[in-house]
Amino acid sequence: MKLSAQTKVLALLFSAGLFAGCSTTGENMDEEGYGSDVAAIDQDGGSTVYGGGDQSGISSSSMTEEERMEAQQQAEQEALRDITTFYFDFDTSEIKPEARDVLMAHARYLSSNPGQKVRLEGHGDERGSKEYNLALGERRANAVQRFLIVNGASRGQMETVSYGEEKPAVMGSSESAWAQNRRVELVFE
Repeated sequence: MKLSAQTKVLALLFSAGLFAGCSTTGENMDEEGYGSDVAAIDQDGGSTVYGGGDQSGISSSSMTEEERMEAQQQAEQEALRDITTFYFDFDTSEIKPEARDVLMAHARYLSSNPGQKVRLEGHGDERGSKEYNLALGERRANAVQRFLIVNGASRGQMETVSYGEEKPAVMGSSESAWAQNRRVELVFE
């Protein structure tokens, strides 16, 4: 295949133009962060909470292992204290074993916050007489109160009240509804 000199020159100019169009402008994008105010995350430095330019925040990298464990335990205690309703079996005021850790968290909180008040509201299901359910609700509230006192709370922080069957959590006459109505609720004031 024979090409003329004029065709070769045109092909050479076309190739040079194509290379020139694909080249960069010479700006260094690595240091500029691509024009964004977001910086890369320092994997070794941890994170900073409530920080800013004044360096007044708490950095996880500066926390000791003991401080991390304490912060984790505090978070777990706060999560336990989100549970404020405790359920009972039929015709009993015995605290269930699975409620004890949560009640311990409440007792520790009340012990460390002497100004905090809580009302213990005892309830029963619809079975039995109104008088019997009022007494049962009171026994349940008193059982929770005793547990909290034994574990550090002050009697002066608590008030007990029984609603018996008057304030059901769930309407209905099924075992599921009754189970949800046999309870003590902690109402923090």
